[in-house]
Amino acid sequence: MMPLSMAKPGETVTIRKITGKDEVRQHLAELGFVVDSVVTVVTELAGNLIIQVKDSRVALDKSMANRIMI
Repeated sequence: MMPLSMAKPGETVTIRKITGKDEVRQHLAELGFVVDSVVTVVTELAGNLIIQVKDSRVALDKSMANRIMI
């Protein structure tokens, strides 16, 4: 496993684990980041990511992306 922040733009990955406090995990789940869901990295700029999840694009900073394991 590695953090989502290590994925390259254009790469499609499956979420394996989400770490952090319950509030953080709940917030990410509301955005569509749940275990076994498939997400695509759209672009990366200075460690911050834009992720395609379901039919939406979500921006994540590096600290949030590091909590999502792929």
